[in-house]
Amino acid sequence: SFPTRRSSDLRCVFCFSPRVFQVSPTKTRFNPRSMKKLLLLLLLCCGWMTQRAAPADSLIRISTDETDLVLKISPAGRLYQVYLGEKLRHFEDARRLNWQVRTGSDGSYPVRGFEAYAAGETEDFFEPALGVTHADGNKTTYLYYQNHRQQPIDGGTETLITLRDDRYPLQVVLHYAAYPKENVIKAWSEITHTESQPIVLNRMGSAMLYFDAARYFLTNYHGDWAKEAQPATQQLQFGKKVIDTHLGTRAAMQSQPFFELGFDAEPRENEGRVLLGTMAWTGNFRCTFEIDNTGVLRLLPGINPYASAYTLAPDSVFVTPQFIFSLSRSGVGTASRHLQDWARRYQLKDGMGDRLTLLNNWENTGFDFNGKKLATLMREAKQLGVDLFLLDDGWFANKYPRNDDRAGLGDWAVNRQKLPEGIAGLTRDAKRAGVKFGIWIEPEMINPKSELFERHPDWVIRQPNRETYYYRHQLVLDLANPAVQDHVFGVVDSILTHHPEVAYFKWDCNSPITNVYSPSLGEHQDNLYVDYVRGLYKVLQRIAKKYPRVPMMLCSGGGARCDYEALRYFTEFWCSDDTDPYERIYIQWSLSKFFPLKAMASHVTDWNKKTDLKFRIDVASMGKLGFDMDLSQLSEADWRFCRKAVARYRELKPVIFDGDVYRLLSPYESQHAAVNVVDKARNRAVLFTYNLHPRYAENLRPVRLQGLDPDRQYLVEEINLRSGTRGLNTTLSGDYLMKVGLQVLRPDEGTSRVFSLTAR
Repeated sequence: SFPTRRSSDLRCVFCFSPRVFQVSPTKTRFNPRSMKKLLLLLLLCCGWMTQRAAPADSLIRISTDETDLVLKISPAGRLYQVYLGEKLRHFEDARRLNWQVRTGSDGSYPVRGFEAYAAGETEDFFEPALGVTHADGNKTTYLYYQNHRQQPIDGGTETLITLRDDRYPLQVVLHYAAYPKENVIKAWSEITHTESQPIVLNRMGSAMLYFDAARYFLTNYHGDWAKEAQPATQQLQFGKKVIDTHLGTRAAMQSQPFFELGFDAEPRENEGRVLLGTMAWTGNFRCTFEIDNTGVLRLLPGINPYASAYTLAPDSVFVTPQFIFSLSRSGVGTASRHLQDWARRYQLKDGMGDRLTLLNNWENTGFDFNGKKLATLMREAKQLGVDLFLLDDGWFANKYPRNDDRAGLGDWAVNRQKLPEGIAGLTRDAKRAGVKFGIWIEPEMINPKSELFERHPDWVIRQPNRETYYYRHQLVLDLANPAVQDHVFGVVDSILTHHPEVAYFKWDCNSPITNVYSPSLGEHQDNLYVDYVRGLYKVLQRIAKKYPRVPMMLCSGGGARCDYEALRYFTEFWCSDDTDPYERIYIQWSLSKFFPLKAMASHVTDWNKKTDLKFRIDVASMGKLGFDMDLSQLSEADWRFCRKAVARYRELKPVIFDGDVYRLLSPYESQHAAVNVVDKARNRAVLFTYNLHPRYAENLRPVRLQGLDPDRQYLVEEINLRSGTRGLNTTLSGDYLMKVGLQVLRPDEGTSRVFSLTAR
């Protein structure tokens, strides 16, 4: 029943009893008088092993250039967090830190330490990271340190710490991946066991972190369709605050998987201690913020246990999602730039590569199109100057044609009536027009009115003995089923096998999981929410392996999917179906805190057509630019303006996509917004300024830029100007621009100004 220990610990039991067995070259003779000494020694060693003495160096340091996370092994062999904060200049100071960090108010009793991965039903009275029902029904788990090691990874160091229960063959490996330059840490865990029967996991935390401050302020983000990334800030009090979702697929219809945490004050852009955190999980997540009786905040991110008491078979490994965070002592902006740098280098698909500008047909045609009309739009895309034409919904299904959202999902054969020449004709027309061709798919979903449903009703998530509920006239395919995974992979594989000229996919997901029952999981229905997401990842991994260079947009009825695990496989995500430029300024402001601008697809549309076209283009240019509108309705002057704006955007893409983002003026704090982006060499910069609904006779203050070289001169040139309009054109020092600023805001509603800065 003892935990496994190093072999050298076991050898010492025998090396001090040489007289028990006297060995000669010819025979071995048993010495009974020494048996009593051996038994006594065995008892002493067993007692020593039970105490699980900590190794000589009991500190484990997970470190970036700016942050230290220090764990300590107690004399009893338990693992505790003793420090998380600004990097210690002299690490030997950490040896003064104790795992037992609190005593009672009268000093008469100890308060539990901050266990690095506390399990449930033990002496800890707060929310656990791990909850297990063992094969014999016991719900207690005690984890003891076994060993740890560190190994290099791309851009950093990964620390692996093995913990084991002392009575059950259950093991947890804690992973911490630290990226020094980017000041980002990823944390996750692996749970496995060799019990005789399956165990049940009712808590599956990715990590457990502790913070000690006078006050804590949380900004989390919630939303719904066309209302994504809405911030809510509150001071945390004793007890729990939970942000979570339990919709299965369109997770961010409730909460989005990222947050800001401010220590001692609300999170601010340029000052104060803050943490930015995000979950890498394309499904039900939960982040628990619990202030205990000593005023310490416990942060517990992980999979939402809602309807997910997961049955884990012996010898299986349960890997929790990654929790990604960055600590800053100088506000949200610093942590945000660190997170964006890390994402581009190590997490986002093709994070250091380019992105395709595009023209989408959806807002123009809806379901009503044919090959001739699409060929015309492709020529317009070329005239506009974008890279790609994207064909949206409505191109497939024959027995039940996809002429609305009530039929056809699942039948991924080209609609012969609309497109008699098929995808081959479309790629041919795109090539003739001089643009690339992309296509929309929603392969996780199915309409009951489809041939696929007629052939495979057993592939659908739905209750066997209840009336079926339809969300947007569709159901969700059972991705826990390997046969369904093959089918979904086959949707992409078939298109690219027969039409390798297809250069882009828009992957949509318009329904949450409803009628929650998997025909493939039998008695283990509580595994569905987890196994669905894992099934999706298996499909995406297969696509990435076979077609590593094909870019894809992650869409989910707008911005209801935007997490860093999915973004391993997608080059960008659709921020929101709400493309009203006023609303998009707020949505993009929030999302830019957590994601690089190149990952945020933003299109110019006719939502709020009353706004000026320049305003709409300037808003969409603060992201990955696209168009989704009827260009045939543009005047010749608007055509010229659009072409010029696209050409200038293409020139500035390297700055916008890979530069450092500085949010200067928040739309949440005024009726204006301003953002500037500076390339790494501080040679080029772009300044976006927006006037939403200014007050009458408002006193407009200068906009002070950030991130420039104070000792260099910059040519400041206003761009995206209407024909015949003169804008600002001057040369100023970086020091002046950052300390004095530019008087560029206006009192005019729905207007914008964009500036290019070039160092001389």
